[in-house]
Amino acid sequence: MGGNPVLSTKRMLIDKANTRIVIYVSVAAFILVLSLVATKTLISQAAYQNRVISAKHKAVDTLKKDIDTTDQLKTSYQAFTGTAQNVLGGNPGGDGPSDGNNAKIVLDALPSQYDFPGLTTSLEWLLTQQQVAISNISGTDDEVAQSANSSSSSPQPNTIPFSVSVTGDYQHIQSVVDAFSRSVRPMQIKTMDIGGGKDSLTLSITAQTYYQPAKSLNIGTKVVK
Repeated sequence: MGGNPVLSTKRMLIDKANTRIVIYVSVAAFILVLSLVATKTLISQAAYQNRVISAKHKAVDTLKKDIDTTDQLKTSYQAFTGTAQNVLGGNPGGDGPSDGNNAKIVLDALPSQYDFPGLTTSLEWLLTQQQVAISNISGTDDEVAQSANSSSSSPQPNTIPFSVSVTGDYQHIQSVVDAFSRSVRPMQIKTMDIGGGKDSLTLSITAQTYYQPAKSLNIGTKVVK
């Protein structure tokens, strides 16, 4: 006997309906998963953008403070160099041993670069002013090794050792020692030897002076994660 055609038709319709339901459910599940992933990505991007915006605001605030500080520094510098008398009591516009504006005096006192030839020239000028005969100015020119100290984020003074030997009478030899103690550039005497007679003394000094590398401004970038 043949099967009931009505039941067969109903079964076919039910199977088709079940197939459509499975397809609809699958598509809905796919869309739901895709939406969740997209939502998570959007939330993550929004949080990242908020962190970027916050970092930019902080950078702008810091820049504004730096600009205000720069204006204050400029005013202070002008007041420091614009005095009628420098810190040594000399003429800011003169060229004597105590003259020059305060900024020049500071740079002369603690140069930012190692310069042994420049030091020997300064020593020669200083000793010549004391009217003594210069027998020797010596030291080790360590420019190659010191070139690595051209700048630093936290600079510290570095020593430059040297020695001098001069001849003169008692008064002028004494003026050499006084000149070292009054020098704008700090000079630390390590040893001092004096020999000879009152009218002709020989003074030999080993000493050291200093220079301090320039302070470097490390302007970098920050990665916001």
